[in-house]
Amino acid sequence: MNSLYPDFQRFQQAFARHVRDPWHAPRPAGVAARGMSVYNELLYNNLRSFVDACFPVGRDLLGERAWSRLCRCFYRDWPQRSSWFRDIPGNFVTYLREGEIRQPLPHWLADLAHYEWVELAVDTDASPAPALRPDADPWESPVALNPSLHNLSYAWPVHEISREYRPRKPRLTHLLVYRDADERVQFIETNALSARLLELLAGAPLSGEQALLLLAKQQATGNHQRFLQHGRTLLQQLQQQGVIIGARTI
Repeated sequence: MNSLYPDFQRFQQAFARHVRDPWHAPRPAGVAARGMSVYNELLYNNLRSFVDACFPVGRDLLGERAWSRLCRCFYRDWPQRSSWFRDIPGNFVTYLREGEIRQPLPHWLADLAHYEWVELAVDTDASPAPALRPDADPWESPVALNPSLHNLSYAWPVHEISREYRPRKPRLTHLLVYRDADERVQFIETNALSARLLELLAGAPLSGEQALLLLAKQQATGNHQRFLQHGRTLLQQLQQQGVIIGARTI
């Protein structure tokens, strides 16, 4: 039985190569052509259904021919290390950012794909709500952020890209994506200071005042009092929007 194992392993590898690239990798001996063709089509169409559903804007802007070619290369060249179908879109984003892609693509496509994927990630996020005091003042208490929050920075204005607008030059863009109390995915454009403030609050337990004082020192702002006043208003807005959900119980 052990002597047969290497042959079976070689068969598996040949089978997998053909499934990934049926035009260049030969079909394993002994496998019926019709059954193999059905199997190939079934697997590829299954992968395409998850990719197409997650990236409608990217697909529309790239065009069906180029999009199909991109998906074929992803299917052929990029390993699927997860057995969960829901992980395919995230793997596609990684492919766009790290893969060796030979076809010409818009410079903003990887950022746009990540932005489209984040909506799925937030919508399906199952992170438990932290222990918190929901009515606490974020100014004086350690701030608790929405567990589904993604504090994002992109080189391109991904939220504006459409058929009518395809940017030619990068523009640093900061966005917040999260799920609100009504389970709806929300998108907010923000700025570099707000993004940095949220980074600080996501780290060590800090009150809003402590985080803003630290941020004021980092920015070397001259008028700390005015900076803190604006910061307090920002904290209140973030709490109203559901980005801040209360205070940590530590």
